[in-house]
Amino acid sequence: MSRRMGLALTGATILIAAVLLPAKAEAQFGLRGGPLGVARFAVGHMIGMSRLRHSRMAVRGSRYRSAALRSQDPRGAERAPLSNPYVVRAALTAQAALAGWHGGRRPQGWWRHPDGSYGWVGPVFWPFAHDDLTSAVVFGDSTSLSLYGYGDIYAAIFAPYAATELAAYAAPPGRRARRIPASETLCDASDTGGLPVERIASAIQPNELQRTALDELASAWNAARDTIRAACPARAPATAADRLGLMRERLEAMIKATDAVAPPLAKFTGLLDDNQKTKFEALSNERRAALASMQRKDAKASSACDPHSDPRFDEKLQRQYEQLVQQQWPANDIAATLRLDDTARARFEVLQDTALRTMQTLSACPSQTPETPQARLAAVKARLQTMLQAVNGVADAFDDFEADLSDEQKAGFEAIGPKRGA
Repeated sequence: MSRRMGLALTGATILIAAVLLPAKAEAQFGLRGGPLGVARFAVGHMIGMSRLRHSRMAVRGSRYRSAALRSQDPRGAERAPLSNPYVVRAALTAQAALAGWHGGRRPQGWWRHPDGSYGWVGPVFWPFAHDDLTSAVVFGDSTSLSLYGYGDIYAAIFAPYAATELAAYAAPPGRRARRIPASETLCDASDTGGLPVERIASAIQPNELQRTALDELASAWNAARDTIRAACPARAPATAADRLGLMRERLEAMIKATDAVAPPLAKFTGLLDDNQKTKFEALSNERRAALASMQRKDAKASSACDPHSDPRFDEKLQRQYEQLVQQQWPANDIAATLRLDDTARARFEVLQDTALRTMQTLSACPSQTPETPQARLAAVKARLQTMLQAVNGVADAFDDFEADLSDEQKAGFEAIGPKRGA
């Protein structure tokens, strides 16, 4: 009980401190757009705390094993309509992400998403990429997609895994594979059924021409899955530059996938009459209504995402926020440990500021869902392009930081993440 109370108090402190971000800190850390960008990020983590408890229970109870990543539909939209897909997804990714981390002895990892799932699972970034595209475009559910952002970029810079832990995900099949899934298995998680062709056909009752267009769309959707899967890492990334490169490749593959499905999607929907379009859209409306009923309403979250909110400022909470950022980015400790000169330290501060800016540009606050599949596809592509731009900016800043570092300094920097995770 005391542990839960402490967790709740910590979350409340982060939320309040972020909402009351002062102008001084805003200028120092480059978080343009006011306090709301950081507030949104902190609110998301607060919301995720309540869901994480259920995810841990599922993992501890061994109801979902890492082997299930190959066949289990993490959203359960058609196979188990009464289950909460976010809890199932969190359990699946947590089981796999934590299996190799510190020998699997930790109940949770700091790089988890607000809903309890994980964006980095061993060497794999965005394990359910194809599933997220399907959910966002067809069903209008971009919840999981919107949670990818700053936390994943931070985890790429300060990797939570040690080299030996990452290597376990590349181990050949055997007894250990029952506990630690291989990278290929994690990448196959994107294949969770593809386009729900029969469900769509049942709803709209297509004629022969429309059915042919639907089958063509399904083929394009499967090809998109293969494009994303091809971006699976062939080896475990050893450096932050490698991990940022994997993020870039995965995002580029997802953008390429959206481009591939755009023409057949437009062709199929263009053949539908108004009544069929209404029935097609009813699938996404039903899905969103079902998911909304599963989620706990949070008045504070709604307030923080309100663009008209006017938070007050408090000096004590301003200091708490600054301490929070300093603890997450221990520039002084890193400079002392790696013996950085003034130039290297200045470059590290640029890296820090560049990464922190993504809190605002990749805010996870929900927006109004576009009404048509084409509009949702365009919104998904725009989101992916924004994230790719953010990753490229951080990668450039990291390359500048590492430019004049010695091999010893680079090795020391790579050791920071696993040590902090311990």
